[in-house]
Amino acid sequence: MFSSHGPSVRELLVQGLSSIERGYDLLAPKFDHTPFRTPDRMLDAVEEALAQYEGGFGAGLDVCCGTGAAMGMLRRLCRDRVSGVDLSAGMLAEAERAYGPGSPLVDFVRADARALPPALADTYDLAVSFGAFGHFLPSERPALFSGIHRSLRAGGVFAFPIGAPIPPSSPVWWVTAGFDAVMRMRNAVWRPPFVMYYRTFPFGGVREDLRAAGFTVETVPLEQFGRLPSGAPRWRLVLARRS
Repeated sequence: MFSSHGPSVRELLVQGLSSIERGYDLLAPKFDHTPFRTPDRMLDAVEEALAQYEGGFGAGLDVCCGTGAAMGMLRRLCRDRVSGVDLSAGMLAEAERAYGPGSPLVDFVRADARALPPALADTYDLAVSFGAFGHFLPSERPALFSGIHRSLRAGGVFAFPIGAPIPPSSPVWWVTAGFDAVMRMRNAVWRPPFVMYYRTFPFGGVREDLRAAGFTVETVPLEQFGRLPSGAPRWRLVLARRS
């Protein structure tokens, strides 16, 4: 799963026994050499879908930007400033090294996504997020979505991909269920907690929380990933618009 430049098993264990912030600080220098980085294929599919958005976008925000995998996409989609927000100083340092130097239109902010700084309010026309939602418990989604809603200007869009539900007949279902069970046991007996779950972000509950935060919600299929035998798309792009 990992390249020769990626973290060792020992380093992953140390990360897993740390807090989320400290864990990602430790992993940051090698993060892009792990499968946890958002694949370029996904970034390309989302960019293609957002490029069709009428009128385009002014300023853009990547929520939980990590090492900045989506920043290149945002720079191409947005006419104005693009920003990345993350809790981990180590991840932000890697993002700044890769995308920040020499560009007055790129900046990074260290902040908890559940409590975005007031200075970001009414600033952005597009917000995106990739691969981070497993770090938030369902009870934390209202604060997360409300903060993103406040960061957007009227008519702004919060976009993120979401996969189709995995049926229990799939081996992947059992792998993710087993991982989540191990993480719950870990967090029950070890402090600080490390919140990372794969099965806590169902579309139905997410849609209701987005609507409660003031968004109108639609989805478009990401056809690059094909469809299930039922005809449903394997991946969809959620487009939550601030009214």
